[in-house]
Amino acid sequence: MERELISKKELLDATGISYGQLYRWKRKGLIPEEWFIRKAVFTGQETFFPKELILARIDKVLNLKDDLSLDELASRLVNGPIDAELGKDGMIERNIVSLISAQRYMNRDEAGTMYPFDRMLKLFTVDMLLRAGEMGLEEGDVLLAALEEHYPKFNGEPCDLVFTRKMGMASFVLVTATSALYFDEGVKMVRRLSMQEAAEQLKSKLQ
Repeated sequence: MERELISKKELLDATGISYGQLYRWKRKGLIPEEWFIRKAVFTGQETFFPKELILARIDKVLNLKDDLSLDELASRLVNGPIDAELGKDGMIERNIVSLISAQRYMNRDEAGTMYPFDRMLKLFTVDMLLRAGEMGLEEGDVLLAALEEHYPKFNGEPCDLVFTRKMGMASFVLVTATSALYFDEGVKMVRRLSMQEAAEQLKSKLQ
């Protein structure tokens, strides 16, 4: 499975932004370098972007740029985790996790435990898939363990969570954001989720 791409020309036409804006936002870190994908075409080389990710990012920038500077936008959207901690009750109140998720995945923690951003992101991601009805609670245990073990290995670089099923068995994989994936017959992709987009959604709940 390969992410759907959009060419630079198509992107500028679809969003109404200029070439200069696009590359200024790139310099500010609002659009990751990894999203600028050079591909050979019959006219030579052309730049493409992951369509879903770039359109969502540009929409956010356009909606916020009148109220925030580009540096403030970069801090809000992409510049790593924010310095925030919440306890279980605070996470429920801010709708970061549902009561069911809190009871399932946080009850083993000591009373009064405070959760840093990275831990909140993993719980938020699991809860997101549960709320969507795409997996069960036991599969959430497997996903949370996978995120705990492998997500730190990306050191903040953009990555995607890929959730598949084959013969009723769930599998979770973390890959770089622009990776193409090819599955054997019988594998159904349930969801490909940008962890960077999940982090941005979590930040919006914390700010």
